[in-house]
Amino acid sequence: MGYSVEGRLLEACSCAGPCPCWVGDDPDGGTCDGMLAYHYDKGEINGVDVSGLTLALLAHIPGNIFQGNWKVAVHVDKRATPQQKEAILAAHTGKLGGPLADLAPLIGEVLGVYDVPIEFTVKEGKGTIRVGDVVSAEMQPYTDSQGRPTKLVDSIFSTIPGSPAYLGKAMSYRVNLPKHNMQWEFNGRNAVLGQFRFEA
Repeated sequence: MGYSVEGRLLEACSCAGPCPCWVGDDPDGGTCDGMLAYHYDKGEINGVDVSGLTLALLAHIPGNIFQGNWKVAVHVDKRATPQQKEAILAAHTGKLGGPLADLAPLIGEVLGVYDVPIEFTVKEGKGTIRVGDVVSAEMQPYTDSQGRPTKLVDSIFSTIPGSPAYLGKAMSYRVNLPKHNMQWEFNGRNAVLGQFRFEA
């Protein structure tokens, strides 16, 4: 049946800002340790209402973004029903087509899928996320002299195709998932905030 959803994105990674992946460059240091979180403010996937739920991906990207082979640990909002979880995963694994299907082939290995409590907050352009006891991050956008968020548009890569991204900085970004060799902590590194509308 496809999907029609609207929501917000929070993204943080190990690179210095602005994000090199979005313009097709290699990540700083050759690899990237990143986190993507999609919060659905409203919408349906395969006829299932997913409003208020969040999906968070931890990703190790071994080289240029377009070479794929990402290793990801998937975290689904603990409040999701089995039907909601199935619908969200179907969309993000590319089974339902649309813009999310363009990102799915970049994933080479899914290390695990976990149900965890997720706190996702965006207020006055600042974002915070907490994924169980695995991820915590706090970020804010860069702005111009008038205080307006710095936008990135028409980039070669995007995690929110069709929408502008707001370039930012993660004041803190911590990950602790030792079972998958995902443990890192960065301060003052790259962040991306954005809004999305996906249809398929």
